[in-house]
Amino acid sequence: MARTAGMAPMLVLVLLIPLLVPGVSGAQDQEPMWRTNGLDPSLWTDRPESEDSPMMQSYTGNAIISMTVSYQESHFSGRAEGTVIIELFEQWAPITTGNMISHVESGLYDGVFFHRVIDDFVTQSGDPSCKALGVYPVTNPSCGSGGTGETIPLEHDENLSHVDGAIGMARSADPDSADSQWYIAETEAHGLDPENRDDEGYATFGIVRDGMSHIRAIAVTPTSDDLTGLEEIQNPASSAGRPVYQVEILSMEMIGVADPDGLIRNPPEPIENQSSFAESLVRVVTLPLVSLLVVAAIVGLFRSRTDQPVSMMREDGILVAELVIEGQLPDDSD
Repeated sequence: MARTAGMAPMLVLVLLIPLLVPGVSGAQDQEPMWRTNGLDPSLWTDRPESEDSPMMQSYTGNAIISMTVSYQESHFSGRAEGTVIIELFEQWAPITTGNMISHVESGLYDGVFFHRVIDDFVTQSGDPSCKALGVYPVTNPSCGSGGTGETIPLEHDENLSHVDGAIGMARSADPDSADSQWYIAETEAHGLDPENRDDEGYATFGIVRDGMSHIRAIAVTPTSDDLTGLEEIQNPASSAGRPVYQVEILSMEMIGVADPDGLIRNPPEPIENQSSFAESLVRVVTLPLVSLLVVAAIVGLFRSRTDQPVSMMREDGILVAELVIEGQLPDDSD
């Protein structure tokens, strides 16, 4: 009994430390800082053509990518730079968006160029082997067929389709072969939706929210299939046009989350104050309380290992302590 009672403070300490010490529980599951940055979708005005689709709306907490591109729209124009903002529909395509986010965070796409551009269809990139070696267009022989080697399953949702500005995953004939390559639809391309094909179709997982004019400019840049760069003159056989002038992704980064209602940018004041007060209170009481529990645990453990005297008597001038043996009291019958 004494030993069991002595262990009680230690058990209490073990149970309370994760609750009292901030960061001890779930420290490995902390979200990245960009998740706390709420972005106002009303500021994004350079949008795709609207369509009757749930994809036209922004949703609180959806991850936002900022992609900076450099391109030359025509033979006679100079190089231009622009920023394209992309919202990912994490609620409808968690596997595909998670794959994209991990690649962006690792810097996989920085310096990669668009290797396939077809006017009035798609602009394709995302192959990490598609980087200029010295002078463009010199590049790796595997450009256009490369990736990370880690594929994801085909992920469809009834809310997602190939609306204008949709971003989707490129793949081979195997529906579950998508890796790192993606494309942006330069117009609606519902012919790629699963219900309109017999090969399970292609998966979309996000949409351009701002900077669509840059995607349209990239779509008409001169390519190996259409050297004119004129939208009025198109090669009907165009299927894998490589831009004549490099269309480079200077950078891609996660910059925040969609915040259409302002709940992340402007959290309710009382909730924020209560949270701050609670955090301050925890900090004030944590160290003294933990220290007290540690001392109590050590004392309890020590006492549980030490027999306790229950009576004292003098025999022949010598003070003797009768000790309790667990489960047995001293015999007073004598």
